[in-house]
Amino acid sequence: MRDQETYVPFEDDELEATTGEFELSERQALRRVPGLSTELTDITEVEYRQLRLERVVLVGVWTEGTQDDAENSLTELAALAETAGSQVLEGLIQRRNRPDPATYVGRGKVEDLGAMVLATGADTVICDGELSPSQLRNLEQRTKVKVVDRTALILDIFAQHAKSAEGKAQVELAQLEYLLPRLRGWGETLSRQTGGSGRGGGAGGGVGLRGPGETKLETDRRRIRHRIARLRREIKGMKTVRQTKRARRSRNAVPAVAIAGYTNAGKSSLLNRLTGAGVLVENALFATLDPTTRKATTSDGRLYTLSDTVGFVRHLPHQIVEAFRSTLEEVGDSDLVVHVVDGTHPDPEEQVRAVREVLAEVGADRLPELVVVNKVDAADEETLLRLKRLWPEAVFVSARSGRGLDGLREAIEERLPRPAVEVHAVLPYDRGDLVARLHRQGEVLSTSHLPEGTLLHVRVGEALAAELAPFRAGDRLTAEERVGVGR
Repeated sequence: MRDQETYVPFEDDELEATTGEFELSERQALRRVPGLSTELTDITEVEYRQLRLERVVLVGVWTEGTQDDAENSLTELAALAETAGSQVLEGLIQRRNRPDPATYVGRGKVEDLGAMVLATGADTVICDGELSPSQLRNLEQRTKVKVVDRTALILDIFAQHAKSAEGKAQVELAQLEYLLPRLRGWGETLSRQTGGSGRGGGAGGGVGLRGPGETKLETDRRRIRHRIARLRREIKGMKTVRQTKRARRSRNAVPAVAIAGYTNAGKSSLLNRLTGAGVLVENALFATLDPTTRKATTSDGRLYTLSDTVGFVRHLPHQIVEAFRSTLEEVGDSDLVVHVVDGTHPDPEEQVRAVREVLAEVGADRLPELVVVNKVDAADEETLLRLKRLWPEAVFVSARSGRGLDGLREAIEERLPRPAVEVHAVLPYDRGDLVARLHRQGEVLSTSHLPEGTLLHVRVGEALAAELAPFRAGDRLTAEERVGVGR
């Protein structure tokens, strides 16, 4: 009989359990292989195309702010393109009062862009803004390559990274809502009909359906609308499940802390450090989309939850905000928002502004906020001093090295809501279960032992206070016992 194999753990097994290494390796194994041909094919159907980005040229229009703002925006667009699996070749910025209504950039820049595409061998142009259908069509006709805007690029990244059923449904809904007004026919497709008239009819004809019929374009629009309606019903059902879980935590008086922030600021790394959640960590934008909730305990034993949320970005597409609204409502229903900021970013103030803008859309701007500046081990001292002056109550940490995490835990504990009802109770010694719940869900101020049971001075929620009513000490306490309880 063959000896049974024994498993010898690798030294980095613990790392794999805490940073999502298996998921990361799977994602990297599915990345596009550079160098393969992506030449344009003759598209004869409607524009229902999956993005295949490889060699791209970026173009942006600078309408407001400083030159640094425009360059930072294009740098971020390059990071988005690389996250989607493309190779960035060149970038252009044009100074204009507003984008050109026909081609996004002016006539001269369109010619420069076409020449750059030809010289570099690019197969895609990515614009740093949301383009109208006519702008997309005109730019493609002028440059002879695919044209993608910032919104479509972000939606493509979300589609690659969504893992859960809810996340996939939300991304598909956002993509279809973006696609619907941009749906268009190519070549003779516009005149093709699915109904057909007379005796011959078309593929879409039949009893009761003969006549002028509808164009292929109209058929696709109708199908997309039906699919959107179905996805909305599915997401609504998933939202009910999420609300049920949230209500259960609320009934148990468990405080909720939401970790929000700009994409790639280190939210998942912080969650892993604080709770050992094992969430995927990758140096890429929108690496994790699905929210993760883990429980944590304060130094005095109180239970609370920490939830990681989808990252934000400047000009986050409104389709994403709407589709992910049920997920983002996790932030709005929390008791505290831990706002993570990337201390190494060239413009952290703009990141904070963009995040707060989205939080206001889901009603989370009214919640207590704890600003946490991450990656202090890689940031320069001048930037850190400036941020300390800007946000004097912020906590400065490094999720990578663990620096400042104890201070972060203390800051979170200080800002957690405290139970409202103060109770003195004597619990019989056979009610250890209730004593454990008081430590877990309430705040135990003092404990002493009497012949008839455990005397506790606690702060608890109203529901737990009602359960303690039969055990309240009240006038049974002697003066000496009251002094002991107050200690």
